[in-house]
Amino acid sequence: MKLKAAILTECRQPLEVADISCPETPSYGQVLVKVFYSGICGTQINEIEGSKGEDHYLPHLLGHEGSGEVLAIGEGVRNVKVGDHVVLHWRPGAGIQATPASYDWNGRKVNAGWVTTFNNFALVSENRVTAIPRDFDPKQAPLFGCAVTTAFGVVNNDAQLKIGQSIVIFGVGGVGLNIAQAASLSSGHPIVGIDIHDSKVEMAMKFGASHGLNSAKCGDLRERILNIVGPSGADVVVDTTGNPRVIETAYDLTHPDGRTILVGVPKKGDNISIYSLPLHFKKILKGSHGGSSEPHIEIPRFVRLMGARKLQLEGLFTHEYPLERINEAISTMKNGVAARILIRMEH
Repeated sequence: MKLKAAILTECRQPLEVADISCPETPSYGQVLVKVFYSGICGTQINEIEGSKGEDHYLPHLLGHEGSGEVLAIGEGVRNVKVGDHVVLHWRPGAGIQATPASYDWNGRKVNAGWVTTFNNFALVSENRVTAIPRDFDPKQAPLFGCAVTTAFGVVNNDAQLKIGQSIVIFGVGGVGLNIAQAASLSSGHPIVGIDIHDSKVEMAMKFGASHGLNSAKCGDLRERILNIVGPSGADVVVDTTGNPRVIETAYDLTHPDGRTILVGVPKKGDNISIYSLPLHFKKILKGSHGGSSEPHIEIPRFVRLMGARKLQLEGLFTHEYPLERINEAISTMKNGVAARILIRMEH
């Protein structure tokens, strides 16, 4: 079958939007999905920029959070059925981890992982889709593919934030805003959201932060934060930026008994320098892998929270573009003004 996709053909170059094809019949464990919407995550920016080193899979498809409808299922698939509306997510959930799909581009092979969402139809592994109610807003559902599941996992699983504990969040984009929201639902206090854009600091206050700081304008950032959380530092400090100097600051501002959680990933070769002695006692420095989330368990919980009006998603997507303008969307994402960007598919 024919589909339209944004293809990474060369690192640090624009994606190429082209017509490609894939089998209409999914293989064992695969699910064919008509993609409605996709989000853009910082991970895709890192892939495009080649932040982790040489890319051995070019050309390949991208995207790991989306919404869609199941059109066909392969042998062995039991957790979704034809007609289901689903969230597409990068963390493995229930079901089969199938062989990754490959696509044809005028005789040229295009690689794909277990899930891709920068394409209006996608062959994905069963364990990368979770069914949701058909009446759930497909524009909001992509947030359950990464931004919400990662953020809530960071708070619940990685940081294990307790009632009344303080938390500082460096970078309040799509994940950072939801970390603030999860911390608020967990009764953390104070909750400090930090960014270099006033608009995002203001959003953090709307999504649960008790304090917001623009690090580019607030003077002595360390002093300002310690005045809020106390002179010994915060119980939890989360970095979503991947900036080595910000990571060092985050670690320095963490209480001796506290946890520094790294969500953002530095570019290869961008090392950090810390004083490690506190790690031999009670201080923890930990990298997060999607908040150790389990999408098939957590996404239904989030749907219930939405129904109870306890979870807020409205406003997290600050920009929307059609797939044909995805390079413009990526530029907007890279300039830092967006919280999350929504890509609209056309069929």
